[in-house]
Amino acid sequence: MSSEAPARLIVIDWGTSNFRAFLVDTASGEVQDSRRSASGLRALTQSEFPHYCASQTDDWREGGGAASGVEGAASGAKGAASGAEKIPVYLAGMVGSARGWHEAPQLELPISAADLAQNVVAAPGLDNVWIVPGVKQVTPAHVDVMRGEEVQAFGALALAGVDGGDCCLPGTHSKWARLDAGRMTAFTTMMTGELYHAVRFHTLPGEPAREDAPFDEGAFRLGVSRAGCPGGVMHALFEARSRHLYAGLESPQIGSFLSGVLIGEEVRAMQAARRELDKVYLVGADSLRQSYTLALEASGIAVEAIDSDRATLAGVIAIAARHARD
Repeated sequence: MSSEAPARLIVIDWGTSNFRAFLVDTASGEVQDSRRSASGLRALTQSEFPHYCASQTDDWREGGGAASGVEGAASGAKGAASGAEKIPVYLAGMVGSARGWHEAPQLELPISAADLAQNVVAAPGLDNVWIVPGVKQVTPAHVDVMRGEEVQAFGALALAGVDGGDCCLPGTHSKWARLDAGRMTAFTTMMTGELYHAVRFHTLPGEPAREDAPFDEGAFRLGVSRAGCPGGVMHALFEARSRHLYAGLESPQIGSFLSGVLIGEEVRAMQAARRELDKVYLVGADSLRQSYTLALEASGIAVEAIDSDRATLAGVIAIAARHARD
């Protein structure tokens, strides 16, 4: 790698279901262009990854970028003529798993952003394309794995201007990461999103909620309040059925109630595991941040919200800058 950080960078967050690419000015962090699609790991065979990546980024890498018209064409021609190195690409997420483009290691905790930078892996089939490693925690008391959220956690704390704290990264498999003095020291995965989908679409209590319905704050708060009730989460989930029959919970409210039960249980469990938990950096999209903020604040936990795209970009930019110096 060059000893200087590149002026522009392509950041790709490539997961099981989605592909998101950003052309970024590294000095300002400004996104100059972006592309999104549903071509996640499930949609591609292993041999298709380099071809799909090239199809989505070649015009950016040749110097066209966000420029247009004659200026963009001239820039691209000049770059091609001079043989200049293409804009580097850094990929994070499940793209680095055994099911993805090429397997990158999962580093044992504790780790820093510098550790991630030192262990990026070249993606086969394209030049100057790098896969960021994931992390793992393997102890007698706790075994867990992560790919992609580690980048967001480091990026979120960089945006917040701190080097330690608790991050909640909601999603299909929510992650709660603890960082101290610039190092990730612990994390826990919660299957909240996947369980919500399973309960709503594949159980009797969720049956009336199969159709789309708007978020219902009252029903969600009721679900949160049932987390930790006598009988535990197994009973609280069944209450979606009994309350629908005899306590006025309407069909359009059931999805929000189930979500409240599961997110409420997630928060309750993490409070029990981390007794000192009083604030979290909540990293996610607007839709998820709304419900998690309600559940966290109902439990007395302060929330600082950070957009997941911004966190990803900040994390990868920092890793790329360190990688360029190595």
